Amino acid sequence: MRVIRFPTNPIITPEMDSRIGANINGPSLLRVPDWLPDPLGRYYLYFGHHQGEFIRLAYADDLAGPWTVYVPGTLALDETPCHGHIASPDVHVDDANRRIVMYYHGPALSREQQDGDPLTQAYPFLGGQRTFVATSEDGIHFTSQREVLGPSYFRSFRYGGWVYALGMPGIFFRSRDGFTGFERGPIVFGRNQRHTAVKVDGDTLTVFYSVAGDCPEHIVASTVDLRPDWLSWQASEQVSVLLPEEIYEGADLPLVASKRGAIHARARQLRDPAIFEEEGRTFLLYSVAGESGIAVAEYSSE
Repeated sequence: MRVIRFPTNPIITPEMDSRIGANINGPSLLRVPDWLPDPLGRYYLYFGHHQGEFIRLAYADDLAGPWTVYVPGTLALDETPCHGHIASPDVHVDDANRRIVMYYHGPALSREQQDGDPLTQAYPFLGGQRTFVATSEDGIHFTSQREVLGPSYFRSFRYGGWVYALGMPGIFFRSRDGFTGFERGPIVFGRNQRHTAVKVDGDTLTVFYSVAGDCPEHIVASTVDLRPDWLSWQASEQVSVLLPEEIYEGADLPLVASKRGAIHARARQLRDPAIFEEEGRTFLLYSVAGESGIAVAEYSSE
């Protein structure tokens, strides 16, 4: 395994614009398609804030930067079925329909609904947060659907004629079209699994994630053989991918076990991996020093 950090890290910091806030997490990156009207740059990087009222966006012509924050942001809370906040974008280019697809989550269930919801009862830390999907023709202005797709932190991928999603904590779902009727499948990871990223190579799914409670919390990976019936999928033992070794990653701070939930101060932790693939190369984005910025590295499993 080889992981090479970009020398320009971190690529996103709170100082870039006051409107994005100091809590920075949940990156999702795409290469802007040729059909997108009036592009701001070659790459669009979407990200969130744990109490954010809109999904953030930065753009650049080079992965290493410089990155510029699109100050107005994209999808806004009042354009969704959620209340309180929205976060955790997972964006995909739909070339066939010339649109950008974004999965995101936010609080959507009332206290009474949570009390009667089996998923919330099994995993109280989920609260009333649920995933929805939105689409955009320009990558900036999104229209959200109102159907609840599943729990928070969906990360989706296509395999064998299905759209699969991995939601918190470690539960697989699938849908024929990726927009409706997600059915619940197996629980493959432990309840302390946090935000994930997914990468499909043939019949192998690699899942990148971090684990709440680790000391230090860092990026790990496991693989899943997709060939068996999905209800029997199993994850391999996790291996460490990236630890907080740089100052901007929190290496100057004490070793303390992490806790579930948002963090609003710098910490010796790496969270929120995202995978971006381009021209045979794989890049790993991640939140640094807890949730204090975003960095990127080139990744190879060899």
